[in-house]
Amino acid sequence: MRVLIVHNHYQIRGGEDAVVEHEAAALAAAGCTVETLAFHNDDIRTPLDRLRTAFEAPHAPRGVARVVAAVERFRPDVVHAHNTFPLVSPAMHGAVRALGPVTVQTLHNFRLACAGAMLMRDGAPCETCLTGSSYAAVRHACYRGSRIGTFAVARMIDRHRRAGTWTRDVDAFVALTEFARGRFVAAGLPAHRIFVKPNGLPDPGPPHDGPRDGILYAGRLSPEKGVEVLKEAAARLAAPVDVAGEGPLRAMLEGAPGLTLLGALPRPEMRDRMGRAVALVVPSLWYEGLPMVVAESFAAGTPVIASRIGALAGLIEDGVTGLLVAPGDPAALADAIERLRARPEEARRMGRAARAAYLRDWTEAATTAALLSIYRTALAARLRAQRESA
Repeated sequence: MRVLIVHNHYQIRGGEDAVVEHEAAALAAAGCTVETLAFHNDDIRTPLDRLRTAFEAPHAPRGVARVVAAVERFRPDVVHAHNTFPLVSPAMHGAVRALGPVTVQTLHNFRLACAGAMLMRDGAPCETCLTGSSYAAVRHACYRGSRIGTFAVARMIDRHRRAGTWTRDVDAFVALTEFARGRFVAAGLPAHRIFVKPNGLPDPGPPHDGPRDGILYAGRLSPEKGVEVLKEAAARLAAPVDVAGEGPLRAMLEGAPGLTLLGALPRPEMRDRMGRAVALVVPSLWYEGLPMVVAESFAAGTPVIASRIGALAGLIEDGVTGLLVAPGDPAALADAIERLRARPEEARRMGRAARAAYLRDWTEAATTAALLSIYRTALAARLRAQRESA
C-alpha cells in the first residue's frame, strides 16, 4: 500500500508532530511505501504572510497545489491528513478525491468545529460551536485571544461545513477516543466513517520493578491543563509533586509550596522519572484529545490520577488503572494523591493493570494493524461506490 501523509507542523513542536513521525515509521515497518508531505508554520514570517494566510485559510490554494503535485508524482493509494491548519486546509480532501486516492483525516483536536480547537472557553468545556454557528467564537476571541484571527478560523470552519467537505470528500476519519467520536458525530460528521484508533507508542520495555517514590506531572504549563488546580492541591500535601514541562504559567508556579519545577526534561530522563513515580497526575480542565502522557505512563506501569472529564474519563478506569477526580477540585486531587502515596500495594496493582491496558491497546503493532484495517475498509467502500455508480 502506498500512503502519502500530509501534516502541517506547529511552530512549537508538540505531541501531534511526534505522533505523525512515529506513525509514518510504523507504517513503513509494516511494509507500506510511505512519503510525508510536511508544511511548517515557521514559513509564516511577516505580517503580510500572516494576513495572506488568514485570508486563504478556507482553501489554502498554494498548499492544496503542493498536495496535488505530490499525489500526481507519488501516486498513493491513500492520502492521510493530520493537521491541515493553516497552510493546507480541508480543501485538500476534495482535490485528492478527484484524483482517485482514498482520503483519511485524523482528528487530533476539535478544529473542524471549534476555532479554539479544544471545545473550551473561560476555563470550562464549551460546545456552542459544535452544532451552532462557528462565528459565535468571534465574540469571545477563542483563537489566541484575537477576534480577527478567530474570524479567519471560523470562516474556514463555516465554509467547509456548508460545502459538505466532511460528508462528501473524506473517506474515513480517525478519532482517538470513543468520547471524541461522539463529539464529532454531534458536529455532523458521518458516524459510519468515523473509526476509533488511539495513537501508538513504542514499548519502552518492562516496567521498573523496584520501590517507587513521588508524584509526577508531565506536560504543558497552561490553564487548560489544570496546573492552577494542581498548585492548590499541592499546598495541601505532605510531600511535593514534581512538575516537568514549560509553558505560560511557569512564573505563577515558581516558589509554590508543594511543587518542584523540573523544567523541560530530555526524553530518557522523563521516561526514567515516570517509571519510578508512584503515579502520574493529569488534572486537565478540557476534554483532551488523547494525551500521550497517559499512554507513556501506562507503558511504564504507572497509574494515572486524572480529572473525570472528556476522554480522560474513558481512558482511566477508576480504581483499576488509576483514580478519577472531579475536574477543578484541588481537595479531591490532593486526597487521591495521598491515597496512592499511603497505599503502595494498591498503586502497584493499578500499575500492573495500566501496563496490561497499554499492551492491549497502545502498542505500535496493535495501532498500526488498526490503521491498516481502516485504510482497507475505506478502499473497499470506495470500490463499492464506484461499482454502484458505473
